[in-house]
Amino acid sequence: MGKGEELTTTKYLIHAQINANGIVEKPDVVGAVFGQTEGLLSNDLDLRELQRTGRIGRIQVNIRSNSGRAKGDIVIPSSLDRVETAILAASLETINRVGPCEAEIQTLKVEDVRAVKREQVVNRAKEIYKNMVESVGPASMKMIEEVREAMRIHEISEYGDDRLPAGPSIHTSDAIIVVEGRSDVLNLLKYGIKNTVAVEGVSVPQSIGELSKKRTTTAFVDGDRGGELILKELLQIGDVDYITRAPQGKEVEDLEKDEVLIALRDKVPTAQFLANHNILSESNNNKSNKKQQKHHNKKYNKEPEVEIEDDEISLMKDMLKEFEGTGCGAILDEALNITKEVSIEDIYEEIKNIEGNANTVIFDGIISQRLVDVASQKEIKKLVAFRSNIVKKPQNLKIITIE
Repeated sequence: MGKGEELTTTKYLIHAQINANGIVEKPDVVGAVFGQTEGLLSNDLDLRELQRTGRIGRIQVNIRSNSGRAKGDIVIPSSLDRVETAILAASLETINRVGPCEAEIQTLKVEDVRAVKREQVVNRAKEIYKNMVESVGPASMKMIEEVREAMRIHEISEYGDDRLPAGPSIHTSDAIIVVEGRSDVLNLLKYGIKNTVAVEGVSVPQSIGELSKKRTTTAFVDGDRGGELILKELLQIGDVDYITRAPQGKEVEDLEKDEVLIALRDKVPTAQFLANHNILSESNNNKSNKKQQKHHNKKYNKEPEVEIEDDEISLMKDMLKEFEGTGCGAILDEALNITKEVSIEDIYEEIKNIEGNANTVIFDGIISQRLVDVASQKEIKKLVAFRSNIVKKPQNLKIITIE
């Protein structure tokens, strides 16, 4: 087998260290590895057969001698699966003699070659993307935006006799987001938020008022005077559970993804919002407070609390699907920006050593009690994976799976 062929089939590299009580050479080490592991494992893991069939590569040895002792490094390329590679790595530590000398071999680590390749692919993709963006002229950018707009328009739906612009999930979702106009619906669709409906004007349609009484409703309005007017009308005619606004002076249709997610995350119960903002007159304020508190308690039978929006959970599940089959994951900040990509083999240590404002850990695997405990200690807010196998869930941690 050629060196190039080995590199293309290798999944893992077993790194080990040897210490010998005497002078030994490379052939002595290789002979000991083959000889002293022979018969130790099943026939499926016989080293000579594995090398003959190409499932392990050429054993690399770098040996150094000093003061009558030898010390060196051993690297064994493996295309076996994860478990078989781990067994093979552990078997090296049973070797106690190399040539005529007593020796000790310690496995230091098993390196995932694919993870390194993935990192190289990601870095190269970033370079290619940057060059693509730099090479795209104004005319091309306009074409790209036109295509994106056409795709979003294709996905947009309608609600009620007024044929109000809405996301495709407006008819089925238990939670809805009421926005001002069609452009707001399109912008939120761009970020995967599909349970929206627009009032299309200061005069809120009666159909929106009726819908808000049946669904958990969040009002998401612009951060200007127009947003206040819409909100005032909506509170008079509808039954709003939560309120959030775009940043001061900004409109929902112009927000970036992180701004949208932060606004939805920071929504507050209507009674709490009205207590802190002079949107309605005092009499209407008190009336609305009582109405909203009664409605909230009726729906949830508990004190108001800020919960993660259904659309945010949907976004995180979509992100999880992108990691499916990769053996990798990521650490995200509060705005769901990826701050670091990680291998699931190192996920526990990565969480244990987290520093900064990490909010969510998402990975291609199963959430164990061990991960839950360390994530809770590090004040992680959400763990996202395909399945979970836990006994006890801390109150400060949300578990999201696709089970």
